[in-house]
Amino acid sequence: MSSVVERFLKYVTIDTQSKEDADCFPSTEKQKDLAHLLADELRKIGAQDVRMDETFGYVYAALPANLPEGTDAQALGFIAHMDTSPAVSGYQVKPQIIDNYDGSDIVLNREKGIVLPAAQSPELARHIGQHLIVTDGTTLLGADDKAGIAEIMAMAEYFLTHPKELHPSIRIAFTPDEEVGRGVDHFDVEGFGAAYAYTVDGGALGELEYENFNAAGAVLTVNGFSIHPGSAKGRMRNAILMAAEFQAMLPAHANPVSTEGYEGFFHPDTMTGSVEQAVVHYIIRDHDREKFEQMKKLFSACADFLNFKYGAGSFEVEMRDSYYNMKDQILPQNAHLIENAVKAMEHLGIEPKISPIRGGTDGARLSFMGLPCPNLGTGGMNCHGRFEYAVAESMEDCVRLLVEIARLYAKKAIKEKDTNR
Repeated sequence: MSSVVERFLKYVTIDTQSKEDADCFPSTEKQKDLAHLLADELRKIGAQDVRMDETFGYVYAALPANLPEGTDAQALGFIAHMDTSPAVSGYQVKPQIIDNYDGSDIVLNREKGIVLPAAQSPELARHIGQHLIVTDGTTLLGADDKAGIAEIMAMAEYFLTHPKELHPSIRIAFTPDEEVGRGVDHFDVEGFGAAYAYTVDGGALGELEYENFNAAGAVLTVNGFSIHPGSAKGRMRNAILMAAEFQAMLPAHANPVSTEGYEGFFHPDTMTGSVEQAVVHYIIRDHDREKFEQMKKLFSACADFLNFKYGAGSFEVEMRDSYYNMKDQILPQNAHLIENAVKAMEHLGIEPKISPIRGGTDGARLSFMGLPCPNLGTGGMNCHGRFEYAVAESMEDCVRLLVEIARLYAKKAIKEKDTNR
């Protein structure tokens, strides 16, 4: 069994599920269990400047450059997150390895009758003959993003045990609370010390993402008027129906089930309420910043119109931007991050799959904090659910990819040194 797979199987057994709407950071203390383990492992393999932020749970480390004297190279970073999604339990994860997958449905739990149908995951057909790591069907697996952590750790171990392999200074960070959108709230960009970085976070091997949604969250509060239904004519204002009226004013096909690629959407994520008051939490997304701003204006305009109809204060909107499209921070000034990743993939025979993220990552916010940070896939699939799985061969290839990217930055620095002599 390869080092990256061994590490992964160990990490997924540690429950690091984050929690929505927590008033502390990290949102769950148990994330620090993995943080302590990773810090200890980094020290044991010989990483330098290893530190764990005991307050916020971040782990930082460095691999000093080993380039020829006089070579000037900026530090390169690799980042992954420790928490798993609140959507499905991450407690007592029991990973299983499917050897030589044959393309059929996968029985995850015979006793409970839980089966991963091949027809529902057509990408499984690309992994016939490979080794799949799956759950027992009662929890998620945690490949998002413990696959990324294992790959970064295996890359670090490789360089530290092969001191003749040239690389620039490499900075490593593991973050909490990415799944609840707070992963870099307290990230020490200056202390991290990298000029640019990659997040290694979920998705098929070869995925390379440097575009993401511009994102906002909106809370719509609808204030109605409750009265006995028997005497309600002309008097009751049913907040539930009023909220439905608001939703009907938004573009009918601008929702997740009808959109793909670069298409944005309005998504009512949760709703609570009664006749007296209804509260709807929306997320608003679009890759294009101008369209994104127009969508927010439309959202507010719908509330304004309905306030004119029902009376001032009937519809209240609280809106806050969450993150922006990192493309603006990566192209053109940091195009080398994309060029080198593609070059490394092609050298290793990995097909690059460049696509926009229909969501966000730690890298999106970090890019606007002065750390340009596209995302690399890990070989983890079906994230956030009990049918999540990871492909062992893809994880091993991802380790080679991280190593090759670092090599390319080393070669570039040496070439520039020789050119400037």
